[in-house]
Amino acid sequence: MLSARSLFEEIVGNDDSFRLFCSIAASGEAQGGWENGRIAALLPASMAALAPKVARHGTDEDKHGRIFQALMRKRGLTPAPVPVETDYTALLERRGIGLTHDKLRREEPLTELDIITYLSHSRVTEERASGQMLMLTKYFGDHPELGRAVRMISDDEDNHLAYCHEELLRLARAGHGRTIQRILRECARAEIVVYRDVSLAVMAHMGRILKWSGSKSAALAAGIWAVYCYERVAGWRRMVSLRMPERRNALGGPATPEPEFA
Repeated sequence: MLSARSLFEEIVGNDDSFRLFCSIAASGEAQGGWENGRIAALLPASMAALAPKVARHGTDEDKHGRIFQALMRKRGLTPAPVPVETDYTALLERRGIGLTHDKLRREEPLTELDIITYLSHSRVTEERASGQMLMLTKYFGDHPELGRAVRMISDDEDNHLAYCHEELLRLARAGHGRTIQRILRECARAEIVVYRDVSLAVMAHMGRILKWSGSKSAALAAGIWAVYCYERVAGWRRMVSLRMPERRNALGGPATPEPEFA
């Protein structure tokens, strides 16, 4: 029976597919770490109080990248080249979502609108990350090789999502509510397209590595398209809602140390 659990177990159980999975994840986390680090350094003076939280966000993302690298090293694997069609962050940037790398490479302070854009983009992408890590924790939380890593990353992603909710609500109360909602909708609608395309590309690569049958690959692609259709009609709304999180000031303290294997 084809299920999400059996699919991930198959990917994790093969060194080549596991290598590609970890390489894609590590690359994305490293990009997120760099982006948040640059944003923390370029915050406008009016938002300087956010700097420790943005920097903590970047530190967490860097840590996640190192954890995925460590998981490969434990198996004696080296990182694989990341196919361009699986680069979630770059594809979002290409669609004009978030802050461009060109802007972040400059030594010019960002504007308040830039930070609202960053937080809105993060709120949408962290919703996706939190959901994915919750699923991996469900399937692999007790796994002897992966359990500690996925639990730690999942907890961090929940903190990141809570931070985005809290900061965006604060900015909404300061009069930016309409701008926030507009940017959230733009980000969500673009993200579900990029997520669909990346998912199809990743599954195509995994299918070639694992020698899936045509019918299995077609069934997985149909499932990805079904998720996309649901999100396009109604599911995107969960990405644009804002609510005060149970975890308050989620990024206000020191980062959690990495597991010793990392």
